[in-house]
Amino acid sequence: MSGFFSHSRLGCFEKCPRQFRYRYVDRIPAPTEGIEAFVGKRVHDVLERLYRFVGEGRVPGLAAVLRRFASLWEEKIADAQVRIARQGTELSDYQKLGEQCLSNFYRANYPFDGEETVAIEERVTCSLDGSGAYRIQGFIDRLARSRDGQLEIHDYKTGRRMPSQNQLDEDRQLALYEMAVRERYAETGEIRLVWHFLQRGRVRSSRRSADQLAALRARTIELIDRIRGETEYPARPSPLCGWCEYNDICPASPVRPAAAPRMDPAPPTPPPAAEPPAPLLPRGQLSLL
Repeated sequence: MSGFFSHSRLGCFEKCPRQFRYRYVDRIPAPTEGIEAFVGKRVHDVLERLYRFVGEGRVPGLAAVLRRFASLWEEKIADAQVRIARQGTELSDYQKLGEQCLSNFYRANYPFDGEETVAIEERVTCSLDGSGAYRIQGFIDRLARSRDGQLEIHDYKTGRRMPSQNQLDEDRQLALYEMAVRERYAETGEIRLVWHFLQRGRVRSSRRSADQLAALRARTIELIDRIRGETEYPARPSPLCGWCEYNDICPASPVRPAAAPRMDPAPPTPPPAAEPPAPLLPRGQLSLL
């Protein structure tokens, strides 16, 4: 298996090789998108646009930011096929969650002059071995330079889970991004890794030493070798199966829908008369950010 690897691709294999096979080897199109991913994309879209306005010297108000989110939500949800795995939650609950994430971030960072933005939604790549045999890519939510001169890699998290500091100090994703940033910008000083846990309105940070990055480089190369040598792709059932887009076709999924009961065929009946399609309701006009 050649090409670029990413943190999400590596994590997918670690979590469940069968899901990895469906997604990256067989390339089976996902029939639906998890609502958590849908919310995350819309929040990221709005924050990207917000910082582009800030870079132009314009700081929109919170009301404008939330209007932009509502507009994007309405635009994208119309054609989306989302699935909600968490019982007892509705689509409107997730829209409110997105609004909460944006409100928390806005109030904590206004007037957005704490750092100088270097790049937004930046695609970065690096070669782990120097020859291009082990290539990594990723997208940085925001790359900034703080007032003390340090580069910072900022990442927005819309999920409810907030890892411990020890877990963040072992986090692979932003550390891989750091390798790529050092390769692109020839950065020799310390780089600060920053996570924004938007639901809780909390910020956490971490740093990596040269020895830590070297050890991560070796572990990641070893993991890529395991992926390339895999032939069986065993399933690993877990509570996360409820969020998997392939749980309806995976024979090992504990939440796979039960087969419909077999019934004797009924006598044929004439098809019902076709009904005219229901008229579409006019969509409201919302102000954009």
